[in-house]
Amino acid sequence: MFLRNDHGLENAGGAAALSFGRAIPAAPVPAGLLVRLRDRLTDIDLVPDLGQNIGSAEWWRGAATCAGLIAITIALRPPVLPPIVAPAPEVLTGADWDEARSHAISALALGATSGRRMAPTAQVVPLTDTPERPSLDLSATLGSGPGMAAALERAGVGDGEARRIAELVAAHMPLADLKPGTQLALTLGRRENKADARPLDALEFRARFDLSMQVARTGGDFALTAVPIAIDHTPLRIQGRVGSSLYRSARAAGVPAKAVESFLRSIASRMPVSRIGADTQFDMIVERARAATGEVQLGQLQYAGLSGPTKLQLMRFEKDGKDQWFDAKGVGAKSSSGAMMPVAGRLTSSFGMRRHPVLGYARMHKGLDIAAPSGAPIRAPMDGVVQMAGWAGGYGKFVKLSHGGGMATGFGHMSRIAVASGARVSKGQVIGYVGSTGMSTGPHLHYELWKNGVPINPGKVTFESVQQLSGGALAAFRTKFARLMAVPTAD
Repeated sequence: MFLRNDHGLENAGGAAALSFGRAIPAAPVPAGLLVRLRDRLTDIDLVPDLGQNIGSAEWWRGAATCAGLIAITIALRPPVLPPIVAPAPEVLTGADWDEARSHAISALALGATSGRRMAPTAQVVPLTDTPERPSLDLSATLGSGPGMAAALERAGVGDGEARRIAELVAAHMPLADLKPGTQLALTLGRRENKADARPLDALEFRARFDLSMQVARTGGDFALTAVPIAIDHTPLRIQGRVGSSLYRSARAAGVPAKAVESFLRSIASRMPVSRIGADTQFDMIVERARAATGEVQLGQLQYAGLSGPTKLQLMRFEKDGKDQWFDAKGVGAKSSSGAMMPVAGRLTSSFGMRRHPVLGYARMHKGLDIAAPSGAPIRAPMDGVVQMAGWAGGYGKFVKLSHGGGMATGFGHMSRIAVASGARVSKGQVIGYVGSTGMSTGPHLHYELWKNGVPINPGKVTFESVQQLSGGALAAFRTKFARLMAVPTAD
């Protein structure tokens, strides 16, 4: 059997090679000599570890190899050339230094310049005087309205002209109404003497969002012209899908951040925000004022609505001097709070049957007795209206408050009353002072609470109230609600 190699054909048993059908005799090589030569070369290690077998023939062979490699490296190293000596450049001065510095890169604090500038030549002649511009257009920022004259003086207007302009503006509107940061655009004219302040030729500024003022020189005095600016108060209405995040979706739709926060607070007063589904549609209407000059101002959120799986309609409406949120039927949110103690003191008699300390027999005690120093302030436990303030037999000086929803409170034995009948009071407001008037054995407050005219224990009651619009307030609410619902959605 024959095997093909790189040189031709060989037989598997070592037979003579064939070349064009004729055998070529091979030179005989002793097999044992090749094996011994191979083993001998394999046993020789030219790079042994010089840290082992120190002093042995193998170690000396490795040391000789290392020395030979070092000698070859030294023999093949490049020659060391002597240093090139060059003369030092001359120090630049004068025009040469200016020219070189214009091309250099250095810090501004060290006199760096931008771009290339030419050094002066003999043809450059210094000017004896510098010509002035015929007019200067400047801008000044108003710090506060009353400081308008000072702002003009800082911009270069003479003190007399600055005061005159401030007087003209004050004749049209209070200077205090000018907002800090108002920009003043000034035009200063030519002056005859450089030591004098430039005269003011023209002044223009935005006094209010809907008013611009222009001051121009007419002869030896100034004339002020107030230019009204038309304002469009059409609200901004934005609708969209809640998606994964109501806040992010509303912001992406262009709703201001404060309006989104107000929307979330109003919705949270009626339902958990977590219940709003991704497929729910939000509807927001925000106050907007657009000037004819292009400026836009956004105000408060006026309407908050949800439609789809979750439905809710809320509108901001002012009642009793406060902005509140009401649904489409004019019903406000429920508010509840614990009945705060009207006076700081010690409870001496609780609600229920007891032996009367003055009459001497058992009878129903319809409230709480709270011992406190004479003259201690008595505060309203909840917002309400003074239903009665005056003398009430055994109660002495007495105040009764109506809180709505059939709830009312009474306060007896006062030394002095601090409110009048019909007055509106807020929670925590002082309505009187502790005393011992009427049928009393010492300074204390008798505190009663009624629900639909029936006395109940004041210490176990939580006030809960719901605002309900009616009459003229409800009619005004419905008119505003219809007007907002007619606002188109923004493009």
